[in-house]
Amino acid sequence: MTLPPEQEQEEQDGAQEVEQDFEALLADANQQKDEYLKLAQRTKADFENYRKRMAADVKAAQLRGKVEVAREVIDAVDNLERALEAADGDPEGLRAGVEMVLGGLRETLSRNGVEVVDPKGEKFDPNRHEALSTQPVEGAESGVVVEVLQKGYTLDDQLVRPARVVVSS
Repeated sequence: MTLPPEQEQEEQDGAQEVEQDFEALLADANQQKDEYLKLAQRTKADFENYRKRMAADVKAAQLRGKVEVAREVIDAVDNLERALEAADGDPEGLRAGVEMVLGGLRETLSRNGVEVVDPKGEKFDPNRHEALSTQPVEGAESGVVVEVLQKGYTLDDQLVRPARVVVSS
């Protein structure tokens, strides 16, 4: 069946209009795709720069922390050297010097949030204590720390080193 020429022309015009609309939509879609790709690339670059900056900040903070610890330990080393110089032939002087240094180190640890874990008489806690042996103890409940072989330490409630203990059986 043949269409009249007017109708055929209308269909051709309509097809051209649809094709032009399609090409315009395709060009718009390609432009949006390019914009989104550029945005994604910028975002990726920004995130990579942020990650590098954060890694450098963490490294710098760690270094500052190490420097602070070193300063305080150096003070203890200085005090030990003075104690040894003062101890020449005087055992009491050496003892007093060592006690002074130990007190200074304990104070430094405490000032920096480090607390001693000395659990003698407490119930054994495997999260905070390391049992090295068990021992039967008369009158003591089973599972209680009866001897501390090495004190433990925490830093702001985080375990640095567990206390090494003997537990009643």
